[in-house]
Amino acid sequence: MRVLLIDGEPDRAAAVKAGLEAAGVAVVAVAPDIADLTRMVREAAADVIVCDLDDPGRDALESMRALHRDEPRPVVVFAARGEPDQIEAAIEAGVAAYVVEGLAPTRVRPVIEVAIRRFRAHQALRARLEEAQATLADRVIIERAKGMLMQRRRLSEEEAYRAMRRAAMDRGERLAQVAERILHEI
Repeated sequence: MRVLLIDGEPDRAAAVKAGLEAAGVAVVAVAPDIADLTRMVREAAADVIVCDLDDPGRDALESMRALHRDEPRPVVVFAARGEPDQIEAAIEAGVAAYVVEGLAPTRVRPVIEVAIRRFRAHQALRARLEEAQATLADRVIIERAKGMLMQRRRLSEEEAYRAMRRAAMDRGERLAQVAERILHEI
């Protein structure tokens, strides 16, 4: 596990780094602030980001949101305060774990493990959602094309579907591709 540690207090960052390394975690970079987070993650090839932020402000959350969009990684935030709106904004920005009352070196490893699992579960849900949306979109296109064939060629629903399926097999294409072509030709 390769960790990017972000902490504005050098002494605390050194203690957390030492604690993580003692627990078998590779701390690949330490930064004093979260500015240009996506670039830092790419350069350090970090798997996980651990941030100690007294008050995760708008700029920090925007950096996390950009990271979540461009280079999704588990992000763990240790914060001094935990206002409900702040926690909600952090979660919406892609934070996998938000821990209030500061960063203690002994607590970091277990929190990271939980954050990684939560992040993976969230990514799996996103992938399934995207797959379901794509399948639904394909289904809509297929139904529209089938309706066009039924209307234009005076085919039954089963005959239209069979004709599309046959065309897909003959061309080695997906049924949705054939359906799109039918909709564009007509």
